[in-house]
Amino acid sequence: MLSTLLLLTFFLPCCLSIPIVSSDVLDDLNFFKDYFQRFFFIKESQDYTVEDQLRFLQHFFKLEETGLLDEPTRAFIRQPRCGIRDTADYSLFPGRPIITNNPITYSLINYPEGMKKRTVDEVLQKATQVWSSVTPLEFQRVYSLESDIEFAFLAGEHGDGYPFDGEGNILAHAFAPNPDYQGAVHFDSDERWSYTNRGINLFLVAVHELGHALGLEHSQDPDSIMFPNYQYQDPKFFQLSNDDIRGIQKLYH
Repeated sequence: MLSTLLLLTFFLPCCLSIPIVSSDVLDDLNFFKDYFQRFFFIKESQDYTVEDQLRFLQHFFKLEETGLLDEPTRAFIRQPRCGIRDTADYSLFPGRPIITNNPITYSLINYPEGMKKRTVDEVLQKATQVWSSVTPLEFQRVYSLESDIEFAFLAGEHGDGYPFDGEGNILAHAFAPNPDYQGAVHFDSDERWSYTNRGINLFLVAVHELGHALGLEHSQDPDSIMFPNYQYQDPKFFQLSNDDIRGIQKLYH
């Protein structure tokens, strides 16, 4: 409770003698609590104070560890990002699951509004080539319901227990390889997808989510495509970071 009051006091004008908490501050605090619960909460963290949670997140993302919901922290958690939980450096899913088929087949269920189908097809193909360029993997598109990885553009609650939130925070998610289930990469269809810096660049998000589908979790390295927050860069000059390459080659060599 004390840490929460300190956080709220941080945002109050110094001239006030009676604490008045604005709705914006409460919204930010509630957003942070939901963010931490969604992406970091584990059994061991259930007794963390809000200040502890803030310091944990700030340390994880290499922000200044103030323990306050300051402007850099607020701005960071509001950035568009992947819906998968966060871990550390390059990391692998528990048990190091991989896709054993090679070539890996993939299928596309539908297309987003605002992009030509041909462009989407080319974007996904280029995304697979990013990972095949540093591994022995090959990828092959198929036009049947049975494939190793299925791409789809979906909105809101779509049946997998990880609902999308409309245009904004959560862009996409994917699931670790599982020998008993088809792999899935889901994009939020409410986003404004593109192949430029307008809206959300589909190529960059597809490369990231494919990393998950192949067995990589998130990285703390901001230069890594597996960093959880979306960061635009020109696809023409895109290269995997050393962290990405080490991670994927740990699985496929």
